[in-house]
Amino acid sequence: MVLKPIACPTCQHSEVVKYGQTSDGKQRFLCQHPECTRHTFLLDYVYQGRIPDVKQQIVDMTMNGSGIRDIARVLHISPTTVIETLKKKNRPFKP
Repeated sequence: MVLKPIACPTCQHSEVVKYGQTSDGKQRFLCQHPECTRHTFLLDYVYQGRIPDVKQQIVDMTMNGSGIRDIARVLHISPTTVIETLKKKNRPFKP
């Protein structure tokens, strides 16, 4: 049996515990680091639009002048996902 070290994708700390499963049977994890803004996460998402790196790409591509349909086509996600991601409040801005 091989143990794979798991780190939170947001804060990169290893204070992570198992936190049940999704309806699809995927393992859910909980970050217990007190300063982490993200609480639960999955290691492998079914839909690409849920991956935090893809959400950051949406914001970056928007800042570079790409349209909603362009972003959806390039990232292989729904235009609705692009719009909903851009509507979210309190998004951290990374220059």
